[in-house]
Formats: sequence, C-alpha cells, structure tokens
Amino acid sequence: MLKRVAIFASLPLIASCVAPPPLHSEVVTYYQIETTKPYDEVLTELEVAIAEHNFRITGHSRVGKVIRERGAKDFPEYDTVQFCNLTLAKTVLEITPHAIAYMPCNVVTYQFQGKTILRTHLLPEDTDNPVLNKFAQEMNPQLKQIVDFAAEQ
Repeated sequence: MLKRVAIFASLPLIASCVAPPPLHSEVVTYYQIETTKPYDEVLTELEVAIAEHNFRITGHSRVGKVIRERGAKDFPEYDTVQFCNLTLAKTVLEITPHAIAYMPCNVVTYQFQGKTILRTHLLPEDTDNPVLNKFAQEMNPQLKQIVDFAAEQ
C-alpha cells in the first residue's frame, strides 16, 4: 500500500520532467535534380554557378575520389561543395543565431544508376519568424538556380 501511495505521489513530479520544446524545430527540405551530363562537367558548372551568384566556395570534399585512391577502384563519385556569402551570412545570423545550422550552403553530388544527382537543403520558409521566412523566400530560388544550372544539358 505504501508503494502505491509513493508511486501516485511521484506522478506529478515525473510529469513535470518533460523535455523543453526545441529551440529551432523547422523541417529541413531539400531540392534535388538529376542529370545524365558527365560528372566532371556538373562539378565545373556548379563552381561557375556558385561564383555567378556571388558566393565563394569554402570547401570541397571529394569523398568518392579519396575512397578510390585508397584502393576501391570502382567506387562511384561522391562530392560535397560548401559555399557562402559573408554579407548574406551576417544578415541571416542577425535575424536569428539558430540559422547557423544552415551554413554554409551545401550541394552534394553523386552518381546513382547512371545519373548524377545534385541536392541542396533549402532554408525553412514557414517558421514563426517572418523575417527569416522572407530571407528564405529570397534565398531558396538562388540555391535552386545554382543546382539547375549545374545540371543543365
């Protein structure tokens, strides 16, 4: 009987231990396209598109190439290209410091079933922050244009 009383008495305490809501709970969406254009051309066009949109490449990881160099000679291509525009970065970080989760901009490219896939994450446009939503609505078309340009035949 004493155990039951202790359990029931502790239920309100246990119920109050619910995790706090997350600081930033937007769903990340992606934009993806595929092409049959040669892989190296896609990477070259991606670099051109990034520069034309006034971004600078901050990193390029050639994962597939490195794995092949380590002995897996038939391993497919996998690359990630990171890029940023510091003026835009400053703007979005002044809107919300949580936007650091979306930086730098990133496009992944890889080979799959005879095609090259390009994929980038988009900024959320449906947050509870209308200024961030407006920024994302202006930024996302640029990200899509970069990917589309790289994939064009």
